Amino acid sequence: MKTLPYFGLELPLRQSKPRDCGLTILIDNGSSLQQFKDTINSNSLLIDFVKFGWGTSLITKELEDKIVCLLENHIQYFFGGTLFEKFLSQGKIENFYDYCKRYQCSFIEISNGTINLTNKEKARYVSEFSKEFNVFSEVGSKDYEKSDSYCKTEWIEHILEDLEAGSSKVITESRESGTSGICQSNGEMRYDIITDILASEIPIENVIFEAPNKKMQTYFIQKVGHQVNLANIPLADAISLETLRLGLRSDTFHLFNKEEQK
Repeated sequence: MKTLPYFGLELPLRQSKPRDCGLTILIDNGSSLQQFKDTINSNSLLIDFVKFGWGTSLITKELEDKIVCLLENHIQYFFGGTLFEKFLSQGKIENFYDYCKRYQCSFIEISNGTINLTNKEKARYVSEFSKEFNVFSEVGSKDYEKSDSYCKTEWIEHILEDLEAGSSKVITESRESGTSGICQSNGEMRYDIITDILASEIPIENVIFEAPNKKMQTYFIQKVGHQVNLANIPLADAISLETLRLGLRSDTFHLFNKEEQK
């Protein structure tokens, strides 16, 4: 805890950008250009990445304008892993490579949440693409029944396998709705899996938790700390998430006061 220029309030210290932990990754599901620009221009210091959700980038009319806005504000971007899977399912992985190069992507997401692709096979793509891109891989299925069948050890094994293959960080699936992956179909979080991930040998700074709603965001901040990496954050939640990180909202108000007293 350090005293920051918040009128004398003692708040948790946040790394300045570019940072390696405490990442806030917004998801753009096809917002209007003006809404997008307003969000990015107003909150650029709070945002580390924007993911263009699933395959939206392919049909977003003003994608280039959005990317220009991100670059002007020193914010990185990548396309949803479902788009990678779509190209792969049609045997057009080279076209995916060309697509990412066309938009000068430094980061890409590689997943197997929709198609029938083993984690070992996915890891081979991670290894190949990591030669030219920073890869964020994703673990967990978008099919909640399939995801429910994953045992806790598989989650840890797959995360470690992806990191070893060259993924810079691994994302835990929960979808933009919070109803699969580390969540049950009713939205309840799978706390047993999360607890095991946190207790494992996996460096927590190398894990990104998808947390599309306040309940999940609050839980991860309480469990991991204000520097936890969070993704699938709605455009409208950039400021509200930062207030949770800093203990400026009721849900985490007392958490950092207690840290200060230790």
